[in-house]
Amino acid sequence: MTKKLLALVVLAGACFAARADEAAVRQGVKAFLGEEARIEGISRAGFLGLYEVLVATPEGMRILYADEQARYFIFGSVIEAKDQTNHTEARLRKLNAIRFADLPLAQAVKIVRGKGTRPLAYFADPRCQYCKRFDQELTQVDDVTIYVFLLPIIAADSSALAGAVWCSADRGKAWLDLMLKNVAPAAAGCDTPLDKNIALGRKYGIKGTPTLIFADGQRLSGWMPATRLSQLLDEAGAR
Repeated sequence: MTKKLLALVVLAGACFAARADEAAVRQGVKAFLGEEARIEGISRAGFLGLYEVLVATPEGMRILYADEQARYFIFGSVIEAKDQTNHTEARLRKLNAIRFADLPLAQAVKIVRGKGTRPLAYFADPRCQYCKRFDQELTQVDDVTIYVFLLPIIAADSSALAGAVWCSADRGKAWLDLMLKNVAPAAAGCDTPLDKNIALGRKYGIKGTPTLIFADGQRLSGWMPATRLSQLLDEAGAR
C-alpha cells in the first residue's frame, strides 16, 4: 500500500470515528434533554477532549459540553486560567449576535449625542429600573446614536407609558424626561410600533431589559457603567 493511499485510509477512518462520536453524543443529548431538544450543531470544543453541543432555546443558542460517549454533561462556562478568557461566553456572543443592519430602526426612538458616529440599539421598558440606571450612565457617553426600541413587557402600565413616549412631539426628550426625571409624558394616541417591537423581541429571544445590540452584532443584557459601554462601542466600531 502506497504512503498516499495509507494516508487516505487513515483519514477516512478518522472521519468515520468522528461521525460515530458525534452520533453517540447526539443520541445521548436527546436521551438527556428529550427528543424535542433542538440540536443545531455538534463539534469538537477544542479542549479537554469535549464536544460542544449547540442547543436552540426560546432565549437563544445555548452550549453544553459532552464527553465522546455522552455519559457526562457540563453546563456552564469554560474559563482559561492563563488569561481569564471565558471561552463559552465568547462563543455565545458570536452565536447569538444580531446583524445591526437587520434591525428596523424606524421602530425605535432615536437619540443623538455629539457626532453620533457610534450606534447602539437599546431594548427598554419604561418601568425597568435597570434601564433608568443605564440611561443615567448614557448621559456620560458622547458621540453615540441610541436607538431605543420600546419593549413594554414589565408592568401593566408599560404599554401606556411607551405609547405616550412614542406619540410625543419630541420622542427622545419624552423618553429622557421619563427615565431621568421621572416625568411621564402626557397621554396621547397614535399608531405605535409596540406590537412590532414585541414581535421583534420574541424573534431574537429578548425577554429582559435593558438588552443592548452593538454595531458588530454583539448582544449584551443588563446595566453597565459608562466607561465599559464606551469601550464596547469603540471595539464594535473597530471590528
